[in-house]
Amino acid sequence: MPSNILTIPNLLTFLRMALIPVFASLLYYGYSGWALAVFIAAGISDGVDGFIARRYGQESELGTIIDPIADKLLMTVAFVILTLPNVLYPTQHLPVPFWVTAAVIGRDILIVTVAGAINIMTGFRGFRPSWLGKVSTIVQVLAVGLILVAAVSDYTAYLPTVYVIVVILAAASGFHYIFHVSRLMAEEEEREAA
Repeated sequence: MPSNILTIPNLLTFLRMALIPVFASLLYYGYSGWALAVFIAAGISDGVDGFIARRYGQESELGTIIDPIADKLLMTVAFVILTLPNVLYPTQHLPVPFWVTAAVIGRDILIVTVAGAINIMTGFRGFRPSWLGKVSTIVQVLAVGLILVAAVSDYTAYLPTVYVIVVILAAASGFHYIFHVSRLMAEEEEREAA
């Protein structure tokens, strides 16, 4: 395999992807504390792989593709399972309301659909995440962590606020991405013209 595939950041991303079914299984079978530990490990690996890639010049085209895919898979699986009835002990604000999960997944579907349509119509491939999208993803990661802490501690009073923030940022970042991509396309046209 080429050396730009077997980099430490890529291996950490593959490890994070491998942790997704472990996390899902622990959560589904009621081991919320262990699921939280695996989720924290996955989050740490996400930060470490980005740091290593930038610090030691191990950035690769594969890494720019699989890293966000790993993040999206983890978030989608987490929100879907946390929304299922009878996975978490039902309390006042658990399981996660369906409208929260619908917003998170709907945002990703919107982004993938827009990017795919633009790529098919124009051949443009210079897609990059927007700053608001990064903020939304960070908030989703923190939200899943807070939801799991609530499930373990039985203190859930803060969850409605968490849910509203996640939905607002998901919706805002989804629509913002359309304008972000149009700006990226305009910049590429200017570079080609120059």
